[in-house]
Amino acid sequence: MSATHEAIAQLLPLAGDTFDKNKVTPGLLGFVVFAALALGVWGLMKSMSRHMGRVDFKEAPEPAAAPASAPAEGTRAP
Repeated sequence: MSATHEAIAQLLPLAGDTFDKNKVTPGLLGFVVFAALALGVWGLMKSMSRHMGRVDFKEAPEPAAAPASAPAEGTRAP
């Protein structure tokens, strides 16, 4: 027997004392639902990443950034 098998054989009776047979666990159905949700989130994130990569955003210049020779609104030229 390997060291892993021996460790499991020694720890298994300890786990048997604390295991509650009346406790409800998620089981196979819980795993399948969790896996489906994980795959769905992964697909949505991949799709969002692809769509965000296609966005071409160029900021428009501010209209107040007029040439320096023109006076700003509300001021008088000297």
